[in-house]
Amino acid sequence: MHYDYVPLPARKPLIWPNGKRLAVILTINFEYWDKVQASDKPYYPGGPGIVGGNLPGNVYDNANYTWREYGQRVGVWRMFDVLDAEGVPASCTMNAKMALERPEVIRAALDRNLEIVAHNYVQDELLTDYMFDEAAEREVIRRTLEVYETSIGKPAKGWLSSSLRSTLNTIDILAEEGLLFVTDLLNDDQPYLVKTRSGKPMVSVSYTSEVNDFSFLRQGLTAETGLQMFKEGFDWLHAESQTSGRFMNIGLHPHVIGQPFRIRALRDFIRYAKQFDDVWFATREEIAAWYLDHHHEHIAPRNGGE
Repeated sequence: MHYDYVPLPARKPLIWPNGKRLAVILTINFEYWDKVQASDKPYYPGGPGIVGGNLPGNVYDNANYTWREYGQRVGVWRMFDVLDAEGVPASCTMNAKMALERPEVIRAALDRNLEIVAHNYVQDELLTDYMFDEAAEREVIRRTLEVYETSIGKPAKGWLSSSLRSTLNTIDILAEEGLLFVTDLLNDDQPYLVKTRSGKPMVSVSYTSEVNDFSFLRQGLTAETGLQMFKEGFDWLHAESQTSGRFMNIGLHPHVIGQPFRIRALRDFIRYAKQFDDVWFATREEIAAWYLDHHHEHIAPRNGGE
């Protein structure tokens, strides 16, 4: 894969459809974790744990496992209640084991017409484990996509790698497997095209590790200070979008934001953003499909590209 370095001032204004200025993407991560692994290597926790220290994979880590499971048993339903009450969509990432082990959550998301994005097979298996074995990486991706199609009823259009750990081959493989967009690249507030070896374009619609509910844990934020973080990012991007459209992604995890002492930050942010008529609560597929048709109006092709 290859993408051109095109700094913001070198781009034409990005004009979203229907007069919208700022696209807001609420990303809810549906992530299943196995209790134990057949390995004595340290178990990769994926984001901050509730109890510090890494146990070996073959040792059951009760605190960290059940803390994450709270999101599947309780937190995600609290989040669904907020989305229902506020009438906004979300972009949900799903690893394959989540579909197999927690289908009730996936059915509830589908009943609400929420977007589902493929998110690896199981959370602790990183694609970087296969940096030097492309065939093995492709097999993980294909297994994930097969479960996705079976559980969702249609092929996946987008991908987020576990812990954002992709390889230099990942986007090429995803394009060859028929996907439209990738969220692994953390480098922009606008979509852009990624060139692939097959010639099939991929649209980057960035995720974020900054405007993320993990910041509540890493930085000791409360519902009020977390809400302020969301609003601060929103206000600045909204001001910038007066001249060229932007998107704002918020990364959310049901075991984190779904806690009763944090959920208000999500609800109150949605209510704040809904006051602006030029804000578009979007899914990634909506953004990617639109951008594929309009990218030439935004970033001029370089080196004779399409």
